[in-house]
Amino acid sequence: MSKEFPDLPSLPIREKLGEITRHLEQGNRLVLSAPPGAGKTTLVPLALLKSAWRDDQKIILLEPRRLAARAAAGRMASLLGETVGETVGYRIRLDTRISAKTRIEVVTEGVFARMILADPELSGIAAVLFDEFHERSLDADLGLALSLDTQGALRPDLRLMVMSATLDIAGVVRLLGDVPVVKSDGRTHPVEIRYRDRGGLERIEDAVVSAIAEVIQQEQGSVLAFLPGQGEIRKVAERLEGLLPGDVAVAPLYGNLDQAEQNAAIQPCRSGKRKVVLATSIAETSITIDGVRVVIDSGLQRLPVFEPSTGITRLETVRVSRASADQRAGRAGRTEPGIAVRLWHAGQTAALPAQTPPEILATDLTGFLLDLALWGVHDPASLSLLDQPPGPALAEARELLMRLGALDQHGHLTRYGRRMRDLGLPTRLAAMVLAAAGEGKAEAAVELAVVMSETGLGGPDIDLEERLRRFRRDGSERAKASRRWAARIAAQAVGETSAATSESDELPGPLLLRAFPDRIAKQRGGRGRFVLANGRGAEIAETERLAGAAMLVVADLTGRAQRARILAAAEISLEQIQQHMPDLIEQQDETGFDLASREVRARRTTRIGAIVLENAPLPKPKGEAAALALAKGVAQLGPGCLPFSKASRQFRQRLAFLHRTLGEPWPDVSDAALLAGLQDWFVPFQSGVGSLSDISPDSLQAGLASLVPHGLSRDLAALVPTHFTAPTGQSHPIHYEGDEPVLQIRVQELFGLKVHPTIGGGKLPLLLELTSPAHRPIQTTRDLPGFWSGSWKDVRAEMRGRYPKHPWPEDPASATPTHRAKPRGT
Repeated sequence: MSKEFPDLPSLPIREKLGEITRHLEQGNRLVLSAPPGAGKTTLVPLALLKSAWRDDQKIILLEPRRLAARAAAGRMASLLGETVGETVGYRIRLDTRISAKTRIEVVTEGVFARMILADPELSGIAAVLFDEFHERSLDADLGLALSLDTQGALRPDLRLMVMSATLDIAGVVRLLGDVPVVKSDGRTHPVEIRYRDRGGLERIEDAVVSAIAEVIQQEQGSVLAFLPGQGEIRKVAERLEGLLPGDVAVAPLYGNLDQAEQNAAIQPCRSGKRKVVLATSIAETSITIDGVRVVIDSGLQRLPVFEPSTGITRLETVRVSRASADQRAGRAGRTEPGIAVRLWHAGQTAALPAQTPPEILATDLTGFLLDLALWGVHDPASLSLLDQPPGPALAEARELLMRLGALDQHGHLTRYGRRMRDLGLPTRLAAMVLAAAGEGKAEAAVELAVVMSETGLGGPDIDLEERLRRFRRDGSERAKASRRWAARIAAQAVGETSAATSESDELPGPLLLRAFPDRIAKQRGGRGRFVLANGRGAEIAETERLAGAAMLVVADLTGRAQRARILAAAEISLEQIQQHMPDLIEQQDETGFDLASREVRARRTTRIGAIVLENAPLPKPKGEAAALALAKGVAQLGPGCLPFSKASRQFRQRLAFLHRTLGEPWPDVSDAALLAGLQDWFVPFQSGVGSLSDISPDSLQAGLASLVPHGLSRDLAALVPTHFTAPTGQSHPIHYEGDEPVLQIRVQELFGLKVHPTIGGGKLPLLLELTSPAHRPIQTTRDLPGFWSGSWKDVRAEMRGRYPKHPWPEDPASATPTHRAKPRGT
C-alpha cells in the first residue's frame, strides 16, 4: 500500500494516487479506470489538492446526478474533518454549498455545462475531473468536448481527467490524444450470481417482491433491489408492507426524492436493523450504500428515446447492459462476500448489450444545439465527441430553434436565443417563460416550468393545474428550494421587459401554448382519446378528470404510434387559443377527389395542424383546381378509370407502338408514364370537369396528342394509319396493341393483291389475320404473295365445301376482290 497519502483511507485507489499526481504534473490529460468502491470519487480530488500546479485554483469534480454530488462532497468533507461548504462544496440545481474557502467543487454535469459556457476560459479552475463518464450523458459528452476546446485554445495548463468504472478505454484515449491510462483493480469480495427466471407472465413487481421476501428469510445483511422506475418502486414498497420482519425497513431511492429521504436510503442502518433499498439505476455507481450484502436485479432500466418525426421523447423500458448488470452485482460485494439474484434466465445474459447506448444518440438535441450556438459552433463534427449526434434529431432541433426564434436562418444564436439559454430551462419551457414575461405572467410561467422540469413536484397527477396547486401548498424543503429558484428565474426573465408581473394563478393551458403548439389535442372517438396537432394519437385513462376535456395542451407523453399515453397536460379552450395564439388556427379551402362518388369535392377546413375544427362543404369546383383533384383521383385509381373510346384507345396504342419500335421522341404512353405525367397531358384538357363521368374521350385523345412533338404530328397518319383500305374499297381498322400491327380481314377482299400490305412508308408489313366469310381465322401471314402461291391451295380445298356460295378461285392474285357471296346461279 502506498504511503504517499497516509491521511487518506486505505481504499484500493490510494496505491495509484502517486502515479495519478505524477502524470498530471507531467501532462494535462489522463484517463483513470477503477471499479465501484475503489475510492476514486473521493480520494483523487483530495490527493490533487496538494499538487503544485493547482496554485490555489479550484478542482471541479463532475457527477452525473445530484444525489452523487451531495454524497461525494459530504464524504470528502468528513475525511477533512470539515462540513460541506468549506474546502469541499457542491453546486447543483436548487442547492449550492460553497464559500470563499472552497477548493473542490462537486457539480452536476448540467451545471458544469453552464459554467463553461458562461466562462470559456474556466478562470480560477485548475482541473476538471469527469467522474462516472461511462454513463455517457449528453451533458458529460458536451462538457468534455468544450473542455478540450478550452484546453487547446485558451488554457493549456488546464488538467482534464476522465474517470470511470467501466469504460471504452480505447475510444476515450483516441479522443484525448493517446494519453496515459491508470488502472485500479479495486477491491471486492466474491459475489455469488443466482438466476431466478421470472418467465413471460410474471410482473416485474411480483418477481421482485417474491425475491426480496425469500432472501430476507434466508440471508443476512441489507438488500438493494434495482427496478426500472419510481412507479415500480412505489408498487413494490406498497406490497412489502406487512410482509417483512419488524427489523427490516424499506427505503426508496430515486432522483426526485427529498435529500432526507435519499440520505435515509444510503446511510448505515442502526445496530440490529436491516433495510431493503428499492432503487433505480441511480445506485449503480457514484454512491455507496452501507450494509448491502444482497442485490436483486430486475434486469430492466428506463431510457429516454427521442422521435425526431414528432419531436417527442418517450421513456422506454429496456434490458440493462452487461456492464450495468456487472456493476449492480458488484454492489453486493463491497464489504463482505455477497449474493446477486438476477431475475432472468442465465442464458439471456450473453444476449444483453455490452454497454448502455450514449444519450447523444437518442435524445432531444435542442438544448445541445443551443449550447453549441452559444459556443460559436454550428457543426458538432468540429468538436471532440465520442459519438456524433444523428442527423434527423439535429435537423429537428435546428428547425425548432429557428421556429422559436433562438437561431437565425444561418444557424447563429439570436439575442432572444441567448436569453432562452441563460434561463437554464429546457428549450421549449424557456421560450414559454420569455413569452409569458412579455405579458406580465413570468411568475406563473416559471412555476409551471419548474413543476414540469423537476419530476415529482406537485405530485404525479396528469393535470398540471392540480400539480401547480399542490406545489404552491407544498411545505417540503425541495418545494421551498424550487420556489426560490423559480423566483430567481422569473426576475431574470422579466429583465428588460416592462410588463408588470401578474398574479401567479394564471391557468397553465394558455401558458403551455407557447411551449407546445404542436401538442394541442382535441378529443376524438370517445372519452380519453385525443388527436394531437402533430398528427399523433394519445390517450388518458377514462377515470381521469382531463379525459372529458374537449381540448388539451399535452406537455409530456410516452408510448408509440397512435397509442401514446398522456403523462402531463392542461385543459385549453378554442376561445383561449384564439385569444392567445390566433395564428395557430388556419382556414383553408381544399379541393379533393372523393373515391366513393368519383367526383371532385370542395370543403372549407378550419384546423390546428392535424386537428380539424370545422369542415364545411363548398360549391362544386371547376377549373384547374378541379382538374388537379381529378388527376389525384386518377393517380389513385389508375388509367383504367378513364373513359377512353375505341378511337382514343387506338390512338394510344398507335403511340405506344411507335415508342416501342422507334423510341424517342415518340412519347411513352404506358400506364406508369401516363400517371407520372398527368400534369402535362391530363390536367390542361379537363377545364370545367368535376367528375370522372364528365370526362370526354376526345379530351383524352387531345391530351395524348399534345405529347407528340409538333414536327412529328403530321407523320403519324403515314407511319401508323388507323385503317387499311382493301382492294374492295372497304376500310378495316389496324390493331397496334401487340408487338406488331395486325389487320384482320376476310381473304376474299384481298383477291387481286400481288404485294403484301405495309405501313410506315412500306417498311413494316402488317400481320394479316385472314378470316373466312364467317370471320373465323383460317390463316396468319406476313407474306401474302407467298400465301397465294403456297398454302392457298389447301385452304381453298377446305373452304370450298364449307362456304360454296363464296368464290375460291385457283389464282387469287388475279381474281376480282369482293366482300359479297357469288351471284345466284354462278
